[in-house]
Amino acid sequence: MIKIAICDDEANVRAYLSSLIRAQSCPCEIAEYASSGACLAGIHEIDLLFLDIELTHDPLDGMALAGQIRERTSGTRPVIIFVTGYERYVFDAFDVGAFQYLLKPVNEEKFARVFTRAVAQIGTAREKPGPALTLRSAGARKTVPLDSVCYIESSNHKVVLHLKDGEFSCYAKIRDLELELQDRFFRIHKGYLVNLSYVDGYGKTEVTLTNGERLLLSKYKYQDFVKAYLRFLKGGVGL
Repeated sequence: MIKIAICDDEANVRAYLSSLIRAQSCPCEIAEYASSGACLAGIHEIDLLFLDIELTHDPLDGMALAGQIRERTSGTRPVIIFVTGYERYVFDAFDVGAFQYLLKPVNEEKFARVFTRAVAQIGTAREKPGPALTLRSAGARKTVPLDSVCYIESSNHKVVLHLKDGEFSCYAKIRDLELELQDRFFRIHKGYLVNLSYVDGYGKTEVTLTNGERLLLSKYKYQDFVKAYLRFLKGGVGL
């Protein structure tokens, strides 16, 4: 089952895209949103997003919305297809990691081809196991998917993995994990190694995670953290 969202301020466009989706031979669930705010509030674990670029009377246009979705979404990120009447946005669309760009009025045959490719990519991402971390605890090996780790905390001679749904501790050095996970995690403090995909915001002295937790940010780490986080948002690395 593919979960699909459509965000467009024109009801007739949303209805038309929904009809095109239902005409494809793919089981799916479709959610429609008329504004960026409604989309951000309602979008959870979406596989595919059809997104208008010019959202009239909306504080966020489609480009800005796509950027926020990329920031907020952990784990596998949704495939984004922009649907717009303006060809001038094509290069900006790919800057935010768009899969494809469709011009209005949408051609049915082209839509079918793009949809098939998008579904194929989603299927490939589901089949491919995500990156994981293997650790030893109480004499046994445990493998933890990286997209389930919010952050890692150093505690005496142990590390505590703070997961989406609990905690896991083992004997390990946070420095060793920092070296192993440097493309996806950042050492914001001597005691914290944070998963960049779970960062919701930051200030001079702390980092706020998507679950609301706040972690200390060392003043000596601040500049390097900002550089690493901005590089992550630009699509250098994705979980």
